[in-house]
Amino acid sequence: MEPRNHSRLPVFLLLGLSEKPEIQSVLFGLFLSLYLVTVFGNLLIILAIISHSHLHTPMYFFLANLSFSDICFTSTTVPKMLLNIQTQSKVITYAGCIAQMYFFTVFGLLDNLLLTAMAYDRFVAVCHPLHYTVIMNPRLCAQLLALTWLISTLGALPESLTMLRLSFCAVIEIPHYFCELPEVLQLACSDTFINNVVLYIVTGMMGFVPLAGILFSYSRIVSSVLRISTAGGKYKAFSTCGSHLSVVSLFYGTCLGVYLSSTWTRASQTGAFASVLYTVVTPMMNPFIYSLRNRDMKRALRKLLCSMLSPQGQQQ
Repeated sequence: MEPRNHSRLPVFLLLGLSEKPEIQSVLFGLFLSLYLVTVFGNLLIILAIISHSHLHTPMYFFLANLSFSDICFTSTTVPKMLLNIQTQSKVITYAGCIAQMYFFTVFGLLDNLLLTAMAYDRFVAVCHPLHYTVIMNPRLCAQLLALTWLISTLGALPESLTMLRLSFCAVIEIPHYFCELPEVLQLACSDTFINNVVLYIVTGMMGFVPLAGILFSYSRIVSSVLRISTAGGKYKAFSTCGSHLSVVSLFYGTCLGVYLSSTWTRASQTGAFASVLYTVVTPMMNPFIYSLRNRDMKRALRKLLCSMLSPQGQQQ
């Protein structure tokens, strides 16, 4: 009989981005810096939105939740990688690997759905400005947020639960710095047909439907803006969508880049390096995009930093 996972739990080894000691020390410093920038940058966005009443609008409500999701998304992978480098251990338990895949998928889906909700918010703001406050009321915003969390937590379950039916060898070497679902599937000893079907269905639905919603929203936005007669009016309408459109382009652009790199080359190491783009770089860049391209956010961050630094200045 084929051995089952509950009778003998396998041991997973995360090989990381490099096994050379001199490179690992560089990777530790680099990823620690990127992780700290990601966490503190997104925390500043959240604190700025909470502490300034003029930012208590639907757009910034979703942005604060996007920043929280980005922190969680990065925290599912990078801390474990840093711990493994620091302790010179590559081991991750079977339960830890399944949990990492689940929460990685949850917060990846949550990012995607929050960007869709933000696109709908921009659609209402540009196409129905007179009814914006009525349509995007606090109750609807709370319902949209609850729906994104519900879909994300439930949408990530099928992929993780179907992993429990697979059998693995005693020791599994994963050529990655975290348990990425496609990589782990390739290392299973049992048939993965059902898992692949579930993976394609979930990825297709959770990827295509939100993207279709974003494209539809922006098609209506462009159509509405083109009907504005003045150049100043067109610029003002487009400027309200600039930051969100940049984040959407970065998110889907990096995901597409990782997909194409894995399609063109079968080198697992290349895929691992490409994954850094959407697991680390994208969450880190979002605060910079919103702080540099958004005047209200820039002003709020400046006031927040001044209020944080002023007590120290007064003591000195």
